Amino acid sequence: MYFLAPEYLWLLLVPPGLVLIYLWLMRRRRKLALRYASLAIIKQAAAGSPRWRRHVPPALLLLALALALLASSRPLATLRLPSSSATIILAMDVSLSMRATDVQPNRLVAAQEAAKTFLQELPRDIKVGIVTFAGSTQLVQAPTHDRDSLVAAIDRFQMQRGTAVGNAIVVSLATLFPDDGIDLGEMTFGSVPRGKGLDEKSKSPQKEVEPVAPGSYASGAIILLTDGRRTTGIDTEQAAKMAADRGVRVYAVGLGTVDGAVSAFEGWTSIYMKLDEPSLRAVAQRTQGEYYYAGDAQALKNVYTTLSSRIQVEKKETELSGLLTLVAAGLSIAAAMLSLRWFGRIA
Repeated sequence: MYFLAPEYLWLLLVPPGLVLIYLWLMRRRRKLALRYASLAIIKQAAAGSPRWRRHVPPALLLLALALALLASSRPLATLRLPSSSATIILAMDVSLSMRATDVQPNRLVAAQEAAKTFLQELPRDIKVGIVTFAGSTQLVQAPTHDRDSLVAAIDRFQMQRGTAVGNAIVVSLATLFPDDGIDLGEMTFGSVPRGKGLDEKSKSPQKEVEPVAPGSYASGAIILLTDGRRTTGIDTEQAAKMAADRGVRVYAVGLGTVDGAVSAFEGWTSIYMKLDEPSLRAVAQRTQGEYYYAGDAQALKNVYTTLSSRIQVEKKETELSGLLTLVAAGLSIAAAMLSLRWFGRIA
């Protein structure tokens, strides 16, 4: 919490001063009471109501004053509010190692089922796009509200060799920011001289991006799922910087074997079956996202459930002056009502 008018915070010294004055008045009142000729009269006068009642209205009034004075300094708080216009990109690994059965029935099927569950739990007003990556990277489903199209795209996954983690982030960013001119081919191979490319269509140059605070982009996020380490494509750190500069959070999900295991198909060795957790943690940390490890199918579903709740909210700064003033008014009214009810006057 911080304040738009902090120069008024000194006013908060007033309520403690009033408390001291109130205590002094109570002490003075007791001294005056001792001058009565008979203490029985005092006891009889006080027998009508419990002693604590006389302190409740002043206490409520002092609290109301403190809140009103705090409101004058215009406090701001960061609140987590439901997101209504977010776009989520699911970037999913479809490399050959996803056929491993250490996650039942295998890694790919477990990832597909968890993604479908995620789509069911996500609010309908949030768009979802799907990117698949292995040696190459494709946007297999543009962002849409149509959950059936998304499920159909998930069911059509085709596995390939290689793992281009950085490419997956870049293609996801190109999908979230279509006007930025992000071109994966140019980043990988450099610009193609005019007249020598197969595609003669003019492409907008890559836009210079003014870096923003990491994690500040509230209209989209990337969920990156992989079971291995980068073997080709754009450097993962470079791709993470691109996401951080645009304020996009990357939620990285690691699936499968952390220590490495020798695969039993097509001559793959343990280096391609080992999950690169440090790299995924670095991506999540740089983009202000989070890293999750899922060692089995149930853990993967739990991760996606957690992500669903994370992504449904966005942080917004909200001024609390109006709320504090409303509460102060309510406390003042309550103090007056209690005083009238118990003592027949506002005191």
